[in-house]
Amino acid sequence: MNKTIRRASVFALLLVLAVLLRATWLQAYEGRALADDKKNRRNTIAQYAQPLGDIVVAGSPVTGSKPTTGGDLAYKRSYTDGELYAAVTGYSSQAYGATQLEGIWSGVLDGTDIRLKNPVDALTGKQQEPGDVLTTIDPAVQKAGFEALGDKKGAAVAIDPKTGRILGMVSTPSYDPSKIAGLSDGEVWRKLSDDPDKPLVNRALRQPLPPGSTFKLVVAAAALEEGLYPDVDTPTRSPDPYTLPGTRTVLKNENASAPCENATLRTALRYSCNNVFGKLAVDLGQDKVRATAEKFGFNDKELDVPVRAYPSVYPSGMDRAQTALSGIGQFDVTATPLQMAMVSAAIANDGLMAAPHMVSSVVDADGNALQSYKDGDTTRIMSSGTAEQLRSAMQTVVEQGTGSNAAIEGVEVGGKTGTAQHGENNSKTPYAWFTSYAKDPATGKEVAVAVLIEDSGAARSEVSGNGLAAPVAERMMRAALK
Repeated sequence: MNKTIRRASVFALLLVLAVLLRATWLQAYEGRALADDKKNRRNTIAQYAQPLGDIVVAGSPVTGSKPTTGGDLAYKRSYTDGELYAAVTGYSSQAYGATQLEGIWSGVLDGTDIRLKNPVDALTGKQQEPGDVLTTIDPAVQKAGFEALGDKKGAAVAIDPKTGRILGMVSTPSYDPSKIAGLSDGEVWRKLSDDPDKPLVNRALRQPLPPGSTFKLVVAAAALEEGLYPDVDTPTRSPDPYTLPGTRTVLKNENASAPCENATLRTALRYSCNNVFGKLAVDLGQDKVRATAEKFGFNDKELDVPVRAYPSVYPSGMDRAQTALSGIGQFDVTATPLQMAMVSAAIANDGLMAAPHMVSSVVDADGNALQSYKDGDTTRIMSSGTAEQLRSAMQTVVEQGTGSNAAIEGVEVGGKTGTAQHGENNSKTPYAWFTSYAKDPATGKEVAVAVLIEDSGAARSEVSGNGLAAPVAERMMRAALK
């Protein structure tokens, strides 16, 4: 073979190898990327090629599927009591994608998840029967919260303190996911998207707002854990009025006649004394308050239940006056109802926090578990003694203080009210909060609840945690303890 032919042969061989490498790259990498692309119509066709699996509450599906007429999508999602469970399920829409449990477990629910396939099916690409998502939601608790919130703008979360199971998660105003499940629901989608009340936002998980005086439980826990005071019945060093450090601004108490000067933690929680908790935060220092807050879950950017919650925030870099305001749940402190329910749950559970979760397991069509979430996966937040002290003080709030509307006869109930400033110079209607726990000595059942009323339409003078939020908590607690 002469030199020219040999070079041509080598060049031709290199070209063949280049073509093979390119084909392999397309098949192995770019092909997978194209297949996974959200704009790939085949994915949507596969997703709705058969009835979807279900999201299940207490053994009964709260989702379904309906055949479509015309087009290349054979089925679309339907919902039972869609508005009631929207904060749990999210939506699955042929046009707008999927959110929350519908989005997280879309592969299981439409039968495309690789764990549903046997080796032969994985090679052939055959679509399997879909699986189901089993939730921890108690329908009685969910309904009680939804009905109690009514037409108010707000949210509520109920947790079993021992297991971490989320028993109820409500956000209002809500929406019916069935009405945006198809391809021709653009008008409904636009109305929901443009609504200033933001019904598509899950306020229970994804709208952190100032927690107001409910945050005083975190500051009280820090004071006891750090040994600043030995118990909730020791007088504090708290002048009334209390002037914010480095300023001439006086931190006022809502009830001017309350016995807040040098009050004990029990009295300070009962009357919600701002001077006590502002001074406590300064005495502790922001680093110690933040450390305690972070034990409860603040500043956690990866809180999955399994839907990811937006982080509740305890800020850093504050001066002493700002630190004082943070001690009463103001300045840049924010929290979700989930977070404040977690605070009460840890106090109720002797200082142990069980990881919150609203899914017990994800199963295939035969009921075999693909993934399970453990109950009672706990972390020590505070000592048992501190938790006992705080429970005692929270009971005083309900029995003799600002949380009387949460009382349930024959049941141990503890709580903390909160009214958080809203708008520049508190110019807008305040937020009303209530966080609580209940224990039934007859049955051993327990529950922790947090409620946020963002807007009730009530006059400013009528906004209070006890008047607006505590009744919602009471109804959810009562339902959980039945």
